Amino acid sequence: ELISEGNVGMMQAVKRFDPDRGFRLATYAMWWIRAAIQEYILHSWSLVKMGTTASQKKLFFNLRKLKGQLKAMEEGDLHPENVSKIAETLGVPEQDVVSMNRRLAAPDHSLNAPLRIDGDGEWQDWLVDDTEDQESQLAESEELGKRRALLKAAMANLNDRERRILEERRLKDNPTTLEDLSQEYGISRERVRQIEVRAFEKLQRAIRNAAIEERLAIS
Repeated sequence: ELISEGNVGMMQAVKRFDPDRGFRLATYAMWWIRAAIQEYILHSWSLVKMGTTASQKKLFFNLRKLKGQLKAMEEGDLHPENVSKIAETLGVPEQDVVSMNRRLAAPDHSLNAPLRIDGDGEWQDWLVDDTEDQESQLAESEELGKRRALLKAAMANLNDRERRILEERRLKDNPTTLEDLSQEYGISRERVRQIEVRAFEKLQRAIRNAAIEERLAIS
């Protein structure tokens, strides 16, 4: 079930992912997958002790009350006679009564509890950390910074009108329509489209040339 919820988060990530923002899909999707799984756990945590079938849930909600009626509040396992009475009253197998009683009586385990009495390890030591290490995060941050610097430098090669139209058409979450820009500049929509295409081509050439120059400088 957790894997299914993670898949739901993955689908949401793919649906909302925007590659033009400069992030990797794997990094972006990680947060959606984690959020989907955590939300499912928060809503379903009680199933860990309640059980999932109708009979297990009925047993969970009625076991304590029936134990009180039978004055069977002893520690540990129930007396076989009480197990039989509870199973017959609720119409469930005796083994289910024994199992549920043990589950309800068992203490919750803290993540800080040791794995063994004679060991120093804790439960949380065995949890997998899926976050990227600091080296990967730094490299990704530097790469994003370089891309932004290249874009900023390349934009300087455009005139004011080209830069304005390109920003409104290609760099906004909700692009401005050709009609609105044509009215703003007093030109046809086709002319706005031509300026947009020309500006984008100039931008691509400027970024490509800057990247080539950077590689030559390094080598």
